[in-house]
Amino acid sequence: MPFINTITNARVTPEKEELLKERLGKAIEAFPGKSEYWLMLNITDNAKMWFRGYNNFPMAMVEIRIFGSADSEACNKMTAAVCEVFSEVLGIRGDRVYVSYSFHNEWGWNGENF
Repeated sequence: MPFINTITNARVTPEKEELLKERLGKAIEAFPGKSEYWLMLNITDNAKMWFRGYNNFPMAMVEIRIFGSADSEACNKMTAAVCEVFSEVLGIRGDRVYVSYSFHNEWGWNGENF
C-alpha cells in the first residue's frame, strides 16, 4: 500500500503524467513486496513554491508513504530513482527535489485495516 504525493511548480502535461505514473510504478519496487498494483499517486502541478529563497526554477516535494517499514538501502535506492525520474521527465534537477518517507503500521482499505 504505497502512496506517492508529488507537489511541483512545473507544468505536468498528460503525457508527462503518464510517464511519471509508469516510472514511479517501477521505482516503488525498491521496497520489497511493493508494486504498481497497489500504488496510489497524487500529482499536483503548477504549485506556488519557493526553495532557497527563489521561485524561478522547477522544484518538487515528493512524499512517500509506505504500509510497513523499509531499510535505509531501499530508501536510498528510491530517492535516487525519484530524482532520476523527475530530472528526465520534468527537467527538475535532483538538488531541487526533496523526498520524504513515512511508514505506517495501520493502513485502511476496503472498510478494514491491515
